[in-house]
Order: sequence, then structure tokens, then C-alpha cells
Amino acid sequence: MKFEAVLFDCDGVLVDSEPITNGVLRDMLEEQGWVLTPAECMHIFVGKAVKDEVAAIEANTGKPVTEAWMSEFRARRNQGLEERLLAVPQIHGAVEAIHAYHAGRIACASGADRFKVELQLAKVGLMRYFEGRVFSGHEMPRSKPAPDVYLAAAAALGVDAARCAVVEDTVTGVMAGVAAGATVFGYVPGTPEHDDPHPLLAAGAVAIFGRMGELPALVNGV
Repeated sequence: MKFEAVLFDCDGVLVDSEPITNGVLRDMLEEQGWVLTPAECMHIFVGKAVKDEVAAIEANTGKPVTEAWMSEFRARRNQGLEERLLAVPQIHGAVEAIHAYHAGRIACASGADRFKVELQLAKVGLMRYFEGRVFSGHEMPRSKPAPDVYLAAAAALGVDAARCAVVEDTVTGVMAGVAAGATVFGYVPGTPEHDDPHPLLAAGAVAIFGRMGELPALVNGV
């Protein structure tokens, strides 16, 4: 298929943020009495918005998730991202090539809050490709795995979601792209937290790739 637009997830696809964000979350959960290893925390929360997991947090800590706790989480998360965030390897060249080939019809459709997404894109020098085309699941009726954020991104680009390629790295995200009717490509870089392609394929990804340098050939049709 010749795609008319390419929609990117953010965390784990454009930026290597998940170890930072989950590290902050793991520390704060331990302070509340829920002790998890980094791998366990990643398995439970990767691809999900913390605000959507309040019931699980409260059930395992026995304490309410207050707005003050969420504010502290966001502040500590943002500080960690400002200090340590890096782009996913090879992503700058991939995004530049895809942006040029599709005449700018690309977007970032994330389950995270807008402040975090825009902070991250600016931090790693990718915002110029996505300016005005950032979509947050926090601003949609439903978060991923519902398709809302991908449908909104496609509509804003004036493209049918069925003619879009989606780039994702989590089961939750793949499910959202598939539910939108898009063709989903799964990024599995072989890191400890992303080394098994089978869950993404089972969720509906049509292909798996391990290096961002491979992506333009997959979605540009060349």
C-alpha cells in the first residue's frame, strides 16, 4: 500500500523516555509501599498513562492517588527527562526522510500529556517536524488502546486512517493503531524491555523492525 501519512507514537519510538519515566514511577510507588523491580514496573505500565492506572496503584499501595501525588510525579518525571532524555537511535534521519517523502504529512500521536510530548520533541530536536501536529491521548475521550488519538491525527491531516502507517512499540499502542484501521509497524530494538516481537505481532502489527534506519523503506514504499 502507498501510505498517505505516517503517524508516530512518541515514547519509545521518537525518544528513549520509558526507562526514565518508569524509573521515577517505580521509585514513587516504592515510597507508597508497592515494591517493583524496574522490569516489573515496565511490564505493568509501559504504553499506559499513569492516570489510567489509578485503580491498580491504589489497590497495591492501599493509599489514594491524590492530585498532589500526580503533580509530584509529573514534576520528577519532567526533571528526569530534561536531564537525561535522548532520541531513539537513527530517528532524526528517519523522520527527516519520511517528512520529506510525504510532504509533511506526519504527526505525533501519543498517549502522554501534551506538555511531556512537546518537552521531549523540543529536547531532542524533533519538534520542527511535528509543529502543530502533536496529538495527546489526554485530550481525547479515550486513551490508547482506543483509536481516538490516531483518528484525530489522521483527520487533522485530511487523510483516512486506513491510508496511514502507524509506528508503535507497545501492545497498547499497536491495538490503538489497528482499531483506527491503520497499518501498524512495530519497533522492537532488542533492548531488555523491548526484545520480543511476538506480542506486537499478536496485537496486529504487520511487520517488526529493529532499527529506525529501516523505517523509511517500510513506510515510503521505496
